Parts: sequence; C-alpha cells; structure tokens
Amino acid sequence: MPYIDLQFHSTYSDGSLTPTELAQFLAKYNVKIAALTDHNTVAGIDEFFVACKKFKIKPITGIEIYARYNSERLNLLFYNFDKNNPELHNFLRRTQIQRKRNVLRALKYWQEKRFNINIDRILEQYNKYLPINGIIRQIRKNPINEKKIKEDLKMNNPHEGEIIKYYFKTRNRYYLPETRVDVRRLVKLHKQVGGKVILAHPAKNGVKRKLINKLLKEKVIDGIEILSPHHTWDIISYYQHISLNFNIIFTGGSDFHGYSKYPQAIDCSWRYFKIDSKFLPNIHKIIG
Repeated sequence: MPYIDLQFHSTYSDGSLTPTELAQFLAKYNVKIAALTDHNTVAGIDEFFVACKKFKIKPITGIEIYARYNSERLNLLFYNFDKNNPELHNFLRRTQIQRKRNVLRALKYWQEKRFNINIDRILEQYNKYLPINGIIRQIRKNPINEKKIKEDLKMNNPHEGEIIKYYFKTRNRYYLPETRVDVRRLVKLHKQVGGKVILAHPAKNGVKRKLINKLLKEKVIDGIEILSPHHTWDIISYYQHISLNFNIIFTGGSDFHGYSKYPQAIDCSWRYFKIDSKFLPNIHKIIG
C-alpha cells in the first residue's frame, strides 16, 4: 500500500537527515506523496524535489511556521505555495535574523556559565533555522560539556529533550523563545504566495476549541492536521467533532525528525501510525 506523509523535517531545520536521505527513507517505506516542512525555511525544498524525482515520489511544497494569535501559540503548515515568491523569502529572512539574535544571546549566556561553545561554528553550520536539538548535539561533542551536563541534570544518560528543557526551556534558568509571527502577517503572506494553510498538531500546543473555530471562521486556516503522533485517538475524535460545521481539509503527518540514537521498540515517529487517506476529507486539495 502506498503512503503519504505531509510533515517531516530535514537538516535544514531540526531534522537529522538531509532532504536526499529523507527521500530515500520515504521510498524505502513506499511513501508516494510527501511534503518536507522545515521550520521557517524553504532552503531544502529544491534538493528534496530532485531526490523525489529519482525515487518516484510526488513532492508537495511545504513549510512549518511558528505563529501566534494574540498570546496563543500556533504552528501553521503551508502547502502548495509559490516557493520562489520574493515576499516569502523576505519574510523568512526576517524570522531567521530574529531567531539568530535569540540563539546568540542564549549561547553567550551558557558560555559565561563555563560551557565550551564555539559559537561561530554553530552559526556557520546552521545558517537558516537554528535548531535547539542540533545545538545541543554540537555542545555535547565536547567531553567537558558532556560531563557538566550530566552533573547539572544528575543523570548518567540524559535524554536530549531533558537537556533542552533544563538549559533552554526553564524560565528561572534560561528560556529561549521560538520566533513566532503574528497571524495577521501570515494571512497577508498567504494572499501573496497562495496555497493552503493547515493548523499543525493543535493538541501539542493546547489550542482550544474557541480559537480553532475563530481561525476557521476568519479563514486564517483551511484545515487541521488531525493525524499526528502528538494526538491520541480521543484527541482525533475531538477535532473531528468540533469541525463538523466546516468543510475543511484534514491532513496527517509523522513529524519525523530522525531515528532515535538509542535502541528501542518504536525508534521514530514514522512507526507510530498508518491510516488510510480516505479518512482525511478534502486531502485531494493538497495532494491532487
């Protein structure tokens, strides 16, 4: 049975596989339609399209953008937009500059706390989106840093997520914010670049029913990513229920970032679920 996957990430944002390696991975698992949705960058799309042609995969233009509606956090997936639109690239460049400033402040802070960090090398390696997980991996390569991390967390083998939370997501220690864009700017961008906008894994961000209804009524979004490893069956049922009054698009994606470096039964999000696309109303508006 052929599969589709409309959300995963490459080394151009916070994934561990290159766009070419991703296409090879998808072909191995018989994925026939796929969208690379790196965070706030389209830098990997051309490479991905070339690789997909080689592996006979239909590529969909995609990106995941961090957004906010007033004080509410959102992740929005854009599909089938004009990836060459100059306004899109100006918009992304501004988000990348702000992200770089935020990350630079964070790295200088931990440098002052006796971490051995080559900031120039990190900034050089990630010249589009600066992923926290990639930064952590670079920092851990230094044995002195690794020892300090284990001492700080009081763990012999801390998980990457625990390290990120301890050093970058705790307000009384250090909090590195995502570069989130006001939804009103994204609505304007959407009119310029076209395509479809999907609310990504809403349960992960705790997006409430009232806000989802508002986003749909105001035509900020065209649909909801309903199938996600971040969603339980109850959550999927809930989003189906609250969307009954809207003729929207339902999508699904693995949010694949790469394999776990530790041996375990489920070693990546892609193994989490496989559901027939006939259960995704209006999906043809994205995949054709």
